[in-house]
Amino acid sequence: MSGRGRLLHVAGPLDGYRIIDVTQMISGPMATMILGDQGADVIKVEPPGRGDLTRMLGGGARKMAPIFATTNRNKRGVVIDLKQERGVALLKQLVATADLFVQNFRPGAAERMGIGEAALRAVKPDLVYVSISGFGESGPYAHKRVYDPVIQALSGLADIQGGSGTRPRMLRLIVPDKVTALTAAQSMTAALLARERTGQGQHVRLAMLDAVISFLWPEGMARHTFVGKDVGVSRPTEVRDLVFETTDGFITAGAVSDAEWQGLAQAVGHPEWLEDDRFKTPAGRVKHADARLEMTAAVLATRSSDEWLELLDRHQVPCAPIVRRDQLAENVQVVANELVVETESEQTGRMRQPRPATRFDKTPAEIRRPAPGFGEHGDELLAELGLDGAEVEALRESGVVG
Repeated sequence: MSGRGRLLHVAGPLDGYRIIDVTQMISGPMATMILGDQGADVIKVEPPGRGDLTRMLGGGARKMAPIFATTNRNKRGVVIDLKQERGVALLKQLVATADLFVQNFRPGAAERMGIGEAALRAVKPDLVYVSISGFGESGPYAHKRVYDPVIQALSGLADIQGGSGTRPRMLRLIVPDKVTALTAAQSMTAALLARERTGQGQHVRLAMLDAVISFLWPEGMARHTFVGKDVGVSRPTEVRDLVFETTDGFITAGAVSDAEWQGLAQAVGHPEWLEDDRFKTPAGRVKHADARLEMTAAVLATRSSDEWLELLDRHQVPCAPIVRRDQLAENVQVVANELVVETESEQTGRMRQPRPATRFDKTPAEIRRPAPGFGEHGDELLAELGLDGAEVEALRESGVVG
C-alpha cells in the first residue's frame, strides 16, 4: 500500500510468461489458473459452439458455472475452430508468441489435429509442450475416455475409502482431477525454470493415474511398500475416521505422539488409559485404533464441542470443530487468513472464492481478472497478432473464430 492507502500493482512471479491453454474440464484449466494467479498471461482457447464443457455445468441462472468461474480466472479467452486449417494456423501464430502450450486431448488427437509437439515446435523451438492424459500414452487403457471416478476406481482410491472387506466408495470431491492439476502446475513451472537455465523446451507428460497413485502411496500403500515384508501397519481403510459427535455437533481430535496421547487422556479425564499396554506406543495405538477411538468417542459424546475443544487445546491435542460449508467463510481462522474474497464481473455478478493459497512477499499472486466470457478477448488477442479489422471479420464470417 502507498502512504495514501492506494493498492500498488506488483507483478506476480510468473509475469512475462505466456501460456496457451486448449484444455477443458478441470485438471488442465485448474493447473493453468494457478499459473495465471502467479502472473502468467494465460490464453484459454475454446472450440466454437459450446466451449469448455464446464462453462455451463450447473450454472443455474448465472451466465457461467461456478466450477468454470473459479478454475478459469486470470485468463483471456478466444474461440478458435481447430478443425479448420486456418484455425490451426491461427493457433500456431499464438504459440509463436508463447512459452508453454498445454493440451489434454486423448493420446494421438493433437497430432491428428496438426497441433502435436513437432508441429508446434516448428514455430516455437524452445516451447514447453505439456500433455495431460487420463492413463498415459500407451497401454490398454490409453485411448479410453476418462473422468474422475474412473481414476478413483483404477488407482486404489475407492478401495481405500471403502475399507477392508467392505464396498469400495468414491470420494465426493473430484480429488484426482485436482491432484493432477496441482502436479501439472508444479511440473510446468519446473519445465519453465529448466528452460531458463538450458535454453531448451521439452515435452512434459502427465497421466492422472500416475499423479493419483503417487499421491496416495505414502500411507495408502504402506503395507505394500517394503517388498517381501509385512510391517504390520494397518491401512488407513482399517481405521475409523476421526469424527467425534458431541452434545451439540461434531469435532475432530487426534493424538499421534506420546505427548499428544498423554494430553488426550488427561483432557478427557481418563489418565488410566496411559497404563493400558495396547496404547503405550504409537505403533500400538495404530494397531488398536478401533478400540482406542471407540473409547474416545464415548467420552466426547458427553459434553459440548466448545467445552472439549477448550480442554483439548489446553492439553495441546490437535483438534478442531467440523465446519459446515455454509459456515466456512465466517470461520475465525479463515477470516484471519483473509482467504475468502469477493469479486464481481458482468458474467457472474458478485461471487466469493479463495484467493491464491500461496503468498509471495515480493511478487504476490492475485486475482487480476474474472474467468473470460465465451471468446471475450478474441478481438484483443487477434489485434496483438497484427490482424486488422477486416481480417478478423473474415475469420469470424468463416467460423474460424467466434
